[in-house]
Amino acid sequence: MSTLHIDRILETCIKRGASDIHLTVGRPPVLRLHGHLRSLETKVLEPEDTVALMKAITPDRNQQEIQEEGGTDFGFAYRDAGRFRVSVFRQKGNLAIVLRLIPSRLLSFKDIGLPSICAALCRRPRGLFLVTGPTGSGKTTTLASMINYINENLDRHIVTVEEPIEYYHTHKRSLVNQREVGNDVPSFAEALRRVLRQDPDVILVGELRDLETMEAAIRAAETGHLVFSTVHTTGCQGTVNRIIDAFPHEQQEQIRVQLSTTLIAVLSQALCPRLEKGMVAAYEFMVVTPAIANLIRENKTFRIDSAIQTGKKYGMQLLDEHLFDLYKEKIISAEECIDKSRHPGEMQEKVEAFEKGIPLPAGSPGKPGGKEGEEPELPPQVKA
Repeated sequence: MSTLHIDRILETCIKRGASDIHLTVGRPPVLRLHGHLRSLETKVLEPEDTVALMKAITPDRNQQEIQEEGGTDFGFAYRDAGRFRVSVFRQKGNLAIVLRLIPSRLLSFKDIGLPSICAALCRRPRGLFLVTGPTGSGKTTTLASMINYINENLDRHIVTVEEPIEYYHTHKRSLVNQREVGNDVPSFAEALRRVLRQDPDVILVGELRDLETMEAAIRAAETGHLVFSTVHTTGCQGTVNRIIDAFPHEQQEQIRVQLSTTLIAVLSQALCPRLEKGMVAAYEFMVVTPAIANLIRENKTFRIDSAIQTGKKYGMQLLDEHLFDLYKEKIISAEECIDKSRHPGEMQEKVEAFEKGIPLPAGSPGKPGGKEGEEPELPPQVKA
């Protein structure tokens, strides 16, 4: 099996619009298409096939890492068609490979359905903007769209720290320097330690995965930089709790105060297969208003959900409300709506009531407070 074969698999993935390729011994190559796994009509992979496929795309440094650590991650560009993020790992003594296609076209806020207030938030001089959600929910794409918006519309120095670099940004109105962990810098924490000396305006940190990185990101936001990052959590309330809980007990009080002043927004997303074809993102969106900042500071995060519900005029919404709207508009299935919701039991009842034509109580998901087509207002501190 030659490099030609890996080319054919990559071509097929791009042509069919698949998001991932799975190569593992005992199965033909498998594509993830609109959220579902589909085998290709080719031979079943043998151990020597996955080794040959791995060697065709893996840099020497990463092959060394597979020998020593049993796995590696890297990114590579495939012609002009797009980039792939690759994870190679050992399983049952054999090699398995998963490739995620990073599309080459950067999407606009409108393309991915981002709340319109995001543009105003991207113009803020400082603060922490978090995009959260499970793996494969489109966080990278959302962040790339925001960075691209800043790059096209504002003159800023943008520094990204990623592992690996996924979307490549060219310099437009802004200057963009992208650092790859493991290639350009040993760790996220080390990159963040150095970044403040690089005169950045905007910093993108691929992921807040440990205490050191969280501290550095909050510090950078406090010292007058706009910081974007991701956390693997669902829901805005859960994200705030997750960050606070990562710190030792004696520091939590201080972190609440810091978060209440630095956090500007949390966008939590889930990616759902459409009923027709393709994918659609459902969002939960929280803008930190003075009221929400108080809830964070006073350790009353359990009241964040109801604050989001009353913040409709700022473009805020709960994930379950958006999912229910997508279901009512026949964009996603009832099963998908229930599976991806934060409160599946309640959602199940709501879907059943809707199918029987029972009217929903006012203020429940699917009954927005604001009028259709109204532009969301900006919270007091966003106007500044």
